[in-house]
Amino acid sequence: MTESATPPSKASTRLLICNCEDTMQIDANALAEKLGYRADLTLHTQLCRRQIAQFEAELDGGAPLLVACTQESPFFQELADEREHEDIKYVNIRERSGWGEQGSKSLPKIAALIADAGYSSTPTGSMTIQSDGQCLVYGAGQQTLDIAQQLADRLSVTVVFTDASDVIPPTTVSVPLHIGRIKRLTGTLGAFDVSIDGFAPIIPSARQKMNFEMPRDGFSTTCDLVLDLSGATPLFSDTVVRDGYFRVDPSQPAAVAKAVFEISDMVGEFEKPLYVNYDADICAHGRSTTVGCRNCLDNCPTGAISPDGDNVKIDANICGGCGNCSAVCPTGAVSYSYPNRHDIIRRLQILAATYRGAGGANPSLLIHDESHGAGIISMMARFGRGLPANVIPFGLYSVFQTGHETMTAALAAGFTRIAILSPPDKPHDLPALESQVELTNTFLSKLGWGEDRVVILNEHDPDVVETKLYEAAAAEPIATKTIATQGGKRDIARLALATLNEAAAEPQEIIKLPAGSPYGRLDIDAEGCTLCLACVGSCPAGALSDDQERPRLSFNEAACVQCGLCVATCPEKVIKLDPRYNFTASVREPITIKEEEPFECISCDKPFGTKSTVERIVVKLEGNHAMFQNKAQIDVIKMCDDCRVIAVSNAGGDPMTMGERPKVRTTEDYLMGNVDDDET
Repeated sequence: MTESATPPSKASTRLLICNCEDTMQIDANALAEKLGYRADLTLHTQLCRRQIAQFEAELDGGAPLLVACTQESPFFQELADEREHEDIKYVNIRERSGWGEQGSKSLPKIAALIADAGYSSTPTGSMTIQSDGQCLVYGAGQQTLDIAQQLADRLSVTVVFTDASDVIPPTTVSVPLHIGRIKRLTGTLGAFDVSIDGFAPIIPSARQKMNFEMPRDGFSTTCDLVLDLSGATPLFSDTVVRDGYFRVDPSQPAAVAKAVFEISDMVGEFEKPLYVNYDADICAHGRSTTVGCRNCLDNCPTGAISPDGDNVKIDANICGGCGNCSAVCPTGAVSYSYPNRHDIIRRLQILAATYRGAGGANPSLLIHDESHGAGIISMMARFGRGLPANVIPFGLYSVFQTGHETMTAALAAGFTRIAILSPPDKPHDLPALESQVELTNTFLSKLGWGEDRVVILNEHDPDVVETKLYEAAAAEPIATKTIATQGGKRDIARLALATLNEAAAEPQEIIKLPAGSPYGRLDIDAEGCTLCLACVGSCPAGALSDDQERPRLSFNEAACVQCGLCVATCPEKVIKLDPRYNFTASVREPITIKEEEPFECISCDKPFGTKSTVERIVVKLEGNHAMFQNKAQIDVIKMCDDCRVIAVSNAGGDPMTMGERPKVRTTEDYLMGNVDDDET
């Protein structure tokens, strides 16, 4: 494969690089040459301290800056804000490359990381969430009261005790005190709805112990924040995460202190990214109340997605941005936007191309998040061997957004292996990612590229992660091609898979895929099909189509997402799913499944229905039904809709035909004797 793209020139950007007091081996001239920066790139040794004047001079110059340091970025940013310099970016080359056992071989990776940092992703949209600080503290005992009183200086606190038997009534009641059991909690930060049973306020005259009066069930209230110290079953299920809901074990002082610290600052307006976009037009959830695809519903850990007729509804207030829905959506109706698919794949292509262009070999990709994963990488660099020189880290907000189209595009761009560092404390997110890894490895195995090129490292121990990365055997690159990133999820996946297939020693035409895969054909029993075309109306992807001129059912395999709506809709039950991937050009060409001669109306010659269907109905009804006993009645079946109405009307069977309207009789007619006896 040939190189088809290189990272954009950085000639207009001023790169500031520092070897952090000679703890990294960096050849500044070689790095400048590989990246296309100015030849006189200065290698600083303590840019954040002794050489800060040089940083300030660059700020005064006004050019865009890229600073190869993230540890001191708050300090650098403070100076930039003072000078109103807004175009500045930061990249970590120390923990992610320079600090490590193989740091002397890290120049290609440093170049790749810097090139990636220079890329500007499309900004995502955002929404504003308002929290007025109304906080419900829920728990038992004196500890709950003490914590509520601590928070009262920052928040508007209400206490609901689950048990107040050991609570000493306060001399001054600084927060409202109640007892009860939360029956239901819904909503999210700034908009929680609470239903409480046994709700009762404290009696003011309580002396030695708390006393409450007039308990009632079904009490409803609202709040912005909830601190759950009950130690009981979570108010949301274990798989559901909600902003503004803090649940901690009251027996863990450190966890309680952390929660109190965090919740006390959650007052005011908060900008929340709109993590996903939704295109209802290509959603395969349902048609005419028949349910097909449920992938996003079954894999959303926050409960942010709910059915909405034939489509789904995504509550942006609740969405936590895990990206599971985007990864498993077969059509791309749900797509991640933080960042979007186009930007992710373009960045991966820049990383691979720059690394190879700088002389690097056998690039391996490590996808991680910026919380758990970044911390693991830092620990490896500080206390272990650090990342191998060929392992290029790629940080995302959530690793679970990674779909098979991203994995295959990365492999097509030149990465030889992919490791995804998954946080162990989110087991509910793992099945969606596992399904995408399984699908990708199935493709690779069927094409002869091995079975374990993509792995999940669901680990919290830096030593274990480090060992697995160093023990990974070198793999042969599959391809080094930059594919186009335009189009939807399936378009990108098909381009990437075509690249992997072309590079294979024995390119395949058809490969079988596991059940649930988003590619495949339909196994239709044409003999049993009556061409009712119910399947055409139910297909959300346009894979099944009819013909306006004659009875015909056609199928386009490239469009089929294996949602199963056609299977559920077919009245004859002659359709089965056949998950597979077709690499041939014919996959985009509609094929005729069944075609019949149309039946022509015996009255006007207008084509309607199919010949076999009309003849079958005639055979079944002729002489066997009270309404079809003679030729005239049978001929009605052989007519189109319009002629059938006319024929029935002419035969006197028109239900709208009435007898002669009776003559109106008045009082005068009766008085004058103009009404015959038989008319009365």
